[in-house]
Amino acid sequence: MTDVPRLAGAERPRSDAAPAARSMSGEDWALLVALSVLWGGSFFFVGIAVRELPVFTIVALRVALAALSLIAVMAWLKIAFPMRPAFLLAILGMGVLNNVLPFSLFVWSQTQIASGLAAILNATTPLFGVIVAHLLTRDERLTANRLAGVVAGFLGVVVLIGPAAILAPGSHTLAELACLGAALSYAFAGVFGRRFKRMGISPIATATGQVSASALILLPAALLIDRPWTLPLPGTATIGAVLGLALLCTALAYILFFRLLASAGATNLLLVTFLIPVSAILLGVLFLGEVLLPRHVGGMALIGLGLAAIDGRAWRSITSKRGARRRPV
Repeated sequence: MTDVPRLAGAERPRSDAAPAARSMSGEDWALLVALSVLWGGSFFFVGIAVRELPVFTIVALRVALAALSLIAVMAWLKIAFPMRPAFLLAILGMGVLNNVLPFSLFVWSQTQIASGLAAILNATTPLFGVIVAHLLTRDERLTANRLAGVVAGFLGVVVLIGPAAILAPGSHTLAELACLGAALSYAFAGVFGRRFKRMGISPIATATGQVSASALILLPAALLIDRPWTLPLPGTATIGAVLGLALLCTALAYILFFRLLASAGATNLLLVTFLIPVSAILLGVLFLGEVLLPRHVGGMALIGLGLAAIDGRAWRSITSKRGARRRPV
């Protein structure tokens, strides 16, 4: 994917000044909240499914069922699936970055840690996204407030995991690092996915393509590694969780994802990960008996401050009000 910097930066010429972050409309914010609820629910559904099913089986079922449902929607809407080689290669890359790697890492991590903690670690995605977008794009540059946000966010991660966790016997540091690796993969996907707007591909076609490509990769892996035909028949709750993952948290969510990516930009879209832990934590505490420690709350607060700095709206609102008060009447 060495062409990412050139392609991602082709939308406008390089400028010496860092442009301001793209503002979001009321509709964008409504879609962002809806997306956060859907993806927050994915951590809850995974928390149920991992009790009876292995990692690759869960992830393969998630993307395969989502692909089938989206193919059916495209057929119903009479939308032709693009077969251009450039698009097919792009959805393969997007599938790996946005599905295969992060889904597998998050599901495996939830065999070790609570769904709420996994969702909090997922909230580091915008922090990685700011750095990746700065390195690989020309219109989403690193500014002073975004740099401050990244620093605050990574301090939050340190508090969240705990400095002594790496040396602690029986700690789940590897699972927490897996979540951070998944968040980094999502950050690359946010920048990589910008090319679909330039290709003129509809959000539903892009969503269908990436989950279909992911299914082609993950189904053989599940068959070879998990051998699902040897597993006991899962219960009703597990089947319902897998269907929720596939139809709501993947098929519907990715239609919203690519629509928001086109209208709000990669950096703004990644702010959804700050909202995800709210629903994930509530569902985990209420239905899965999970408990979050005080350091998890403290780490989340620092991550929240970091994301607020990256977004910049609160700071711009404060400075504009101060400027208005200082202006002579």
